[in-house]
Amino acid sequence: MIDPILQAPNVPLAADSNAVVNYQRDSRNYITQLFGEQLPTIANGFFNVYLSKGIIVQPHWHTNVTEMVVVITGEITASVFNPFTRERLTYRLKPGQVVVFPKGWFHWFVAETDDVYVLTIFDQPTPDIVFGADFLAATPPEVAHRAYCLDEEAYARAVASIKNDAILGPPIGCDTQVSDQSTSPSKTSVSPSNKLKS
Repeated sequence: MIDPILQAPNVPLAADSNAVVNYQRDSRNYITQLFGEQLPTIANGFFNVYLSKGIIVQPHWHTNVTEMVVVITGEITASVFNPFTRERLTYRLKPGQVVVFPKGWFHWFVAETDDVYVLTIFDQPTPDIVFGADFLAATPPEVAHRAYCLDEEAYARAVASIKNDAILGPPIGCDTQVSDQSTSPSKTSVSPSNKLKS
């Protein structure tokens, strides 16, 4: 069956992936996109993600797509939670290296150097995204207490400052210092089998 979009007389086959800014934390940390909305003939979609050292793409998962992350410049540490083995897998990636986040698997990545550029490619034209911030902010303190025996007041204070729209963190003005130690492999329990060779 031929795609009716391809039969259109002025079918668009090219677009600028920098034209639509999806999110901007500051001038060095931002995301642009190209999805079906910008290019109807595209069978997948992607983000261009630009990061400086220590910036994180907040934990999230996708309900409808598998994501492939390709490092173009810089280095990142990518982590994903395997729901079947209940293990966190962590990979240090350099230019040309790739990690895949299967549909529904919780994941995040952190820039280990300045001038990081990664291409995140999805297997559908538009991804659904559920952010960890949304999940935390939506969990009532009494539920956190009942489920995990967390102090309700402390939990409420901790999640009150979460900015659900802060895709790249930490948020500007956060009093937590971004440091090399926060993302070092020894802190993230990388097993030798998960490290990629350069």
